[in-house]
Formats: sequence, structure tokens, C-alpha cells
Amino acid sequence: MQQNKKCLVTGAAGFIGSHLARRLLREGCPVIGIDSFTDYYDRAIKEKNINDLKHNPLFRLITGDIVDIENMGAECEGVQWIFHQAAQAGVRASWGDEFTHYIHHNVLGTQRLLEWARRSKPERFIYASSSSVYGDTGKLPMHEDDLPAPHSPYGVTKLAAEHLCNLYHRNFNLPTVSLRYFTVYGPGQRPDMAFHRFIRAINDNEELTIYGTGEQTRDFTFVDDIVAANLAAAQAEKAEGRVYNIGGGSRISVNGVLNILRGLAGQDIKVRYEPVQAGDPPHTYADTSRAARELGFSPQSSLEDGLGIMFNSFK
Repeated sequence: MQQNKKCLVTGAAGFIGSHLARRLLREGCPVIGIDSFTDYYDRAIKEKNINDLKHNPLFRLITGDIVDIENMGAECEGVQWIFHQAAQAGVRASWGDEFTHYIHHNVLGTQRLLEWARRSKPERFIYASSSSVYGDTGKLPMHEDDLPAPHSPYGVTKLAAEHLCNLYHRNFNLPTVSLRYFTVYGPGQRPDMAFHRFIRAINDNEELTIYGTGEQTRDFTFVDDIVAANLAAAQAEKAEGRVYNIGGGSRISVNGVLNILRGLAGQDIKVRYEPVQAGDPPHTYADTSRAARELGFSPQSSLEDGLGIMFNSFK
């Protein structure tokens, strides 16, 4: 790890952004964090994510929308690594009128940040993409060279921003790298995400809701592995202009996850099955051979260990 790189982390108060900022600070890197604190979920959760960061003299938080990055002052100048984690999240919420917010934050926000970066000339620009760009391909595992076919408006915006990163690399030599995250979980996970909902329901002795039969599968990735992939992408010589799958190697059905949670809870779990939600692909599974070969990345956390850490964090 190269010490003292000045870093910009967008979405710094979010789930992944706060974990990433915390790791960078531990490595001795000054971090400028930007977050607009959108109302997608309770702001108090985001404030809690960065309570400890605010007391670190190497951390500076800017509250604002990255669309306005040009007006955020001299503090952002001179950053060497940009980690673009900010986004309007949520597959199921991206339909209808809400799509306007996804265009603003995910597409326009990324374009404005890229324009600013083109002039500020960072050493590396890491973009947090998503496995949602693949959609329901019918081909497993998913490889970076597969034709993307998003299954939701959210996936469309993540792919559009990924294309923008590629365009700025090709036209202006901006050193962008796109990381396609596969279903990230861990302590501090957003309250709308499955594992958070499941563990909360278990602790409250309430019924869990599963959308679909529970036989849909996901490649679950622990947040510490996502952070490690970002640091690897910032330093790997061959990464510029490339796209990488970042998966946890823990592909399992949702029903399989419930069995692990039953063991952790030491009790049975009440489950209600509801119809599949629009935009949810039946399966995801990452081919991570490119990331292993070019980034030196391999996931270190098993699903059982990661779920145990997340389960205990609720206590």
C-alpha cells in the first residue's frame, strides 16, 4: 500500500464508502469524503457510519451533491486517488418517476465528476459499478466480455456511467477503472438489503419476506473484500481502462443463506415467500479470473465467516 495518497471518496457516509474511507485512513491516507445524504434511507444511519471518521484529523467531510463538484472548493484539489462510490442505489426502487433520481446521481453525477477529474488529473479513478449491468444473461459465470443487458433501470444507469468512464479514458487518457460489485454485505449494510432485513427480522422474532422461491442464487461478497479490490485497482499497473468483476466466490441460494442464519441464530426462522420483484435476475455468479490475474485480487472471506461477523454486529 502506497502511503499518504490524498484520496477522494464519494458516497463516503454510505455502506461501502465508509468502510473504504476507514481503511484508507488506517493506511495513513488523507481522505476527502463527499456525501449528499439523500433520503433513500434514514440519514441517522449514514451519520453513524462516519461518527468515528469525523474525529480523525486526516478526514474531511463535504456535504454536497457531486453534480456540483466544481463548487466544492480547494480542499478537493490535488487528490491522487478518486474512489467513486456514490450512487442512487436500489434495483426495485428504480422504476417509474424515481428514475429521475437515478439519472441525476448515477449518470449526470458521474459525468460531472469525470469532467472535474479530467482537469485535476488524478493518478487513478475507481468507479463502483455493479453486477446489475449483466441482467438475466442465462450464462454463468458472468465474464467481463459478456454483452451487458441490464434487467432494471438501476442497471441501465450503472452501465451508462461505466461507459462514460471508458470514454474519458479513451479520449482524455483519464486512468479509470470500473469494478463490478457482486451483492455486497457486511456490518453497516443498507437497511433495504436482504441480509440486513433478514437479521433484523430474526432478532425481532418477526417473519422474513423472500421474493421468489428462494432458489435464486447470488455471488455474495464481503465488504472487506470490496475494499481490498479498490486498493488493488488503485495500484495495479495494468488496471487503467479496464473493467473487473469483484465477487466473493460464495454463490449460494437464498434458501441456503437462511440455513446458515438458522445455525447462527440457533433457532428456526419464520419465512413468507412473495412473488419475484421486477428487475431481480434469477442468478449471479462472477468470473473473477481477470481480477486475480491483473489485480492480484482474491476474496478472503467465506460467506459463513462474513455472515457471522455481520450477525454479531447487530448485537
